[in-house]
Order: sequence, then C-alpha cells, then structure tokens
Amino acid sequence: MTSPTAGLVADVIEFSAVDGPGNRFVVFLQGCTLNCLACHNPFTINPCIDCGVCVLTCPSGALSVDDLGAVRWDAGTCTGGDTCLEVCPHDATPKARSLEVADLLDRIRPAAPFLSGITVSGGEATRQPRFVRDLFAAVRAELPRLTCFVDSNGDTEPATWDLLDPVMDAAMVDLKCLDDDLHRRLTGASNAAVLASLRRLAATGKLYEVRLLLVAGLNDADDLLLRTGRWLADLDPALRVKLIGFRAHGVRPSPVPLQEPTPAQRAHYADVLRSVADFDLVVV
Repeated sequence: MTSPTAGLVADVIEFSAVDGPGNRFVVFLQGCTLNCLACHNPFTINPCIDCGVCVLTCPSGALSVDDLGAVRWDAGTCTGGDTCLEVCPHDATPKARSLEVADLLDRIRPAAPFLSGITVSGGEATRQPRFVRDLFAAVRAELPRLTCFVDSNGDTEPATWDLLDPVMDAAMVDLKCLDDDLHRRLTGASNAAVLASLRRLAATGKLYEVRLLLVAGLNDADDLLLRTGRWLADLDPALRVKLIGFRAHGVRPSPVPLQEPTPAQRAHYADVLRSVADFDLVVV
C-alpha cells in the first residue's frame, strides 16, 4: 500500500476571482524554479532552512525552534502578520506546511458549492507534480463539477505535463520575456522550457491563458511586443492573453530599477498586440 502524497503548501485561499475562471479555491505550493526580479510572492521561492532569524522577531510568539533545530509555526497563536516574511534572508516562509491531499479536500468540501474550480499555484506548482496529480485526481473523483487548473511559470519538463494531462483541465502560463537573454536577466534562467511548455499545452488544447508581466523600460519595447505577439499568434491567433502591468507593492528590493507602467503605457501594449492578432486580451 502506497503512502499518501504530501505537498509543501505555502498557503491557501478559499475564494479567488483572479486565479482562473469563476470563483476558485487556490493552493499555493512552496518552491520555485525561477528567481524573478519582479516576483510578487518572493517568500514562496525557497523552502525554509530553519535558520531561526524569524523566531525572535515574531510579534505573536507563534514561532519556535524544536529540539531538532527546526522552526515550528503555531497557526493558532499567529495573528497573521508578515514580519517573518520581511526578515527572512532566504526568500522563504516558516508558515509552509506539509499537507496531504485529504487535508486539502477537508478544506475544499465546505466551499465546493460556491466554487467553479481549484487552481494550484506557487511558487511553482509543477515542482510538486505528483502531489498536484493526486489532488486533481481526488477532486475529479469526489467533486467532478470543479475544474482543475495549474498556474505555472512553464519552466518544467514535458514529462510533467504528461503526468498532469489526464487530470488537468487547463494551465495558465507566465511568459516573462520572449527574448532569452532578457529572460535570463529577469528570472535567472532560460525561457527554452517555458516556450516548449506553451507549444505543448497549445497543441493539446490545455492552454487557457498566457500572462505577460510588463515592466516599464525592461521588457515592454514595441519590437519585443510585436515579436511576442507574432509568436503567440502562431500558437493560437485567438489566444487569451493577460497583459499585467508591473506593480511594486510586495516586491523585493531589486538591483535593477523596476518601474510601473502608466495606464497609457498599458493601453499602448494592448494596441501593439491587437495589431498582430485578434487575441482575447485582458489588461490589468
């Protein structure tokens, strides 16, 4: 008999209208393959290494170190502040916990009548593909009305999508930059796997949305947007594309100045993409 699959979960949101179609239960997994300058959830990048820096600064006394030197979080004592995230030098959180599929189903069941589906995000959801597969399989078996979506950076192997394909309704994928050199500057890694993921998901009909996070003066040049639009149009000229203007709130200090695009700039980005194809375009 196999043991239950467990995942390292950073947090859950029981109701979200911005993580896929409809009202969704969202599971944020801990750990990411990229190290994006503009990351809005930097505390989900790495697992906690039990350095203990956060313990002494916790205003509620919810953090402690056990006899084995591991940092422990008492959810019942925690008052919900982010001090531990702000002082962490490792882009981690002491609040991530190992949960089994059954633990999440216990949270999903009461909310299910009010949900359209569930989305697994991160961090990077595809770093824990067997957990995601088992969660989706359980949801499909018990709550088949709910759709199962992955929110991904696309930086994963084809075998991951092969594993998830039978139980996944669709994926939403971030494309940080079409230019590989600039992608490396923005994320610390190549975009080769991301582009391969987008091609595969489009070919199998599982690509729900491509998200473009645009930082003024970095990855928003007209020629780059035109190239990006043409590349995406080759996948699907009616593709749903979400243009997201970078917001500085919640982002780590960056060695590269990060500028928010103005409303006029965001509107211009949309005009550039519309000149290429009839995308299903959303601008936020």
